[in-house]
Amino acid sequence: MAKAKKLFTIGYEQTPSKAVLDELQQAGVKLLVDVRAIASSRRPGFSKSQLAAGLDERGIAYLHLRGLGTPKNGREAARSGQYELLHKIYSAHLKTTQAREELDELSSLVKTSGPVCILCYERDHSHCHRRWIAEIIEDRDGARIENLAAPQV
Repeated sequence: MAKAKKLFTIGYEQTPSKAVLDELQQAGVKLLVDVRAIASSRRPGFSKSQLAAGLDERGIAYLHLRGLGTPKNGREAARSGQYELLHKIYSAHLKTTQAREELDELSSLVKTSGPVCILCYERDHSHCHRRWIAEIIEDRDGARIENLAAPQV
């Protein structure tokens, strides 16, 4: 029987970009999949082009799957701590054509690429949409999930 593929997750809240990049490199990640709806950030090093460049320097590929990002009303629910509402909003979002297609793409990448990690902002995966993405891939493909956490500032 083939060894189950691993899917990493990481959030960058309160974490410098170097620490996140170090954590990804140490884990052996080969592809970072950005699952933010908007791939920009006020935190240095985490906007799309800066992040992709930093990853490239370490031999890690970058892909942005915007359709797996949380819609605006879901981000607002998360900011206000309404996690049940966030889950309801995100579950409905996952039924959209774009989200389903991008879940299929992620599933394929986990099966065929080197170790893959999904990234978004929230440090705590239990309050983040990446948890639900990872659980879907785990259920669908038997991937083993490992939540990474880089040292905080």
